[in-house]
Amino acid sequence: MEVKENFIKTTTIEIVETVIGAFIMAIATSLLLLPNQLSSGGIAGIATIFYYFLKIPMGTTILMFNVPLFMFAVYKLGKSFFIKSIVGTISFSVSIDFLDRFSALTQDRFLACIYGGIIIGLGTAIILKANSSTGGSDLVSMIVKEYNANIRTSNVIIIIDIVIVVLNVLFFKEVEIGLYSAIAIYLMGKIIDVVFEGVYFTKLLVIISDRSQEISEQIGEKVRKGVTGLYGKGMYTNEQKVVLICAASRGDVSKVKQVAKKVDPKSFIIIANAREVVGLGFKK
Repeated sequence: MEVKENFIKTTTIEIVETVIGAFIMAIATSLLLLPNQLSSGGIAGIATIFYYFLKIPMGTTILMFNVPLFMFAVYKLGKSFFIKSIVGTISFSVSIDFLDRFSALTQDRFLACIYGGIIIGLGTAIILKANSSTGGSDLVSMIVKEYNANIRTSNVIIIIDIVIVVLNVLFFKEVEIGLYSAIAIYLMGKIIDVVFEGVYFTKLLVIISDRSQEISEQIGEKVRKGVTGLYGKGMYTNEQKVVLICAASRGDVSKVKQVAKKVDPKSFIIIANAREVVGLGFKK
């Protein structure tokens, strides 16, 4: 009984998040991208063409194209995901047609692609975090993934978006539309990454030195960062060495470098981006 109640509570929260995310996406679409003939890819890009050339409301076109997708999805995707995606698609479509009554926030295509990409990325991230969808290319990618697990969903989405942006350029006969739309799609992806992965900029330093023990002690004392030592072997010199690994925030990277170089000017340092660091001193 308790499990069922928790499931209902979780699903309800995710449905509310889906509606909110869909409305945010609609704001970007109706008030920024659509008035400037820009596309965020997916079915919305096709709907933009229908909107201008056939005078069909964008929300109606999105629903029309998503119906066959959901007919496939109901057999391949879970019931909960299916219900939330239906809610997301309807909310997105209705919100777009409702907001279409209002004036555009800007007629400057550059501003529209920048802020449109950011806002639609935020809305999309909220929906994805709720394990939901508004249909379109992300739903197509999930269906394709179910049929062939070896295909990367990101590749499917990118291919679909590229094709649709090219179609927008051909129909509107303006290369600028494609260029601005590409910026919007890029920003949308970046915002999704920020929402999912946070804004932490962590670096991973690999330090190779004959004075590893002293360097690790100095990093602990002066930078207050932990260091891990791994035993390694130089294949050219055939010498055994302790290789130091240290995760540091962007602001601490220069401090760690200074400490290492001060102790051993000949130390060899490799600095790489760490996608995510979880643990003491970082994300919990």
